[in-house]
Amino acid sequence: MLIPRIGLGDDCMNPIECEILWTGDSERAQSLLSAIAPDDPDSFVAEIVQISEGNAELQIVVKGESLRSVRATVDDILACLGAAESTLDAVNDS
Repeated sequence: MLIPRIGLGDDCMNPIECEILWTGDSERAQSLLSAIAPDDPDSFVAEIVQISEGNAELQIVVKGESLRSVRATVDDILACLGAAESTLDAVNDS
């Protein structure tokens, strides 16, 4: 499950902030994090937080100077996550 939240950040240099939350299997969270790690790492921070045994939350925070730049980064991240999930589903189904 992905839950995006958009708001104004506390930092004047990066006034726009968007948080993307994904909740699910811990191993899948690690795979999804690996899928987005190479994608412009200076524009977002991502971490996995264990919420229960075997379940985790992937937290991604995107910050930028304009809504346009944050949206572009979020679009890229969501595309990477979507592709990674499709690949994981295909591998699990075979």
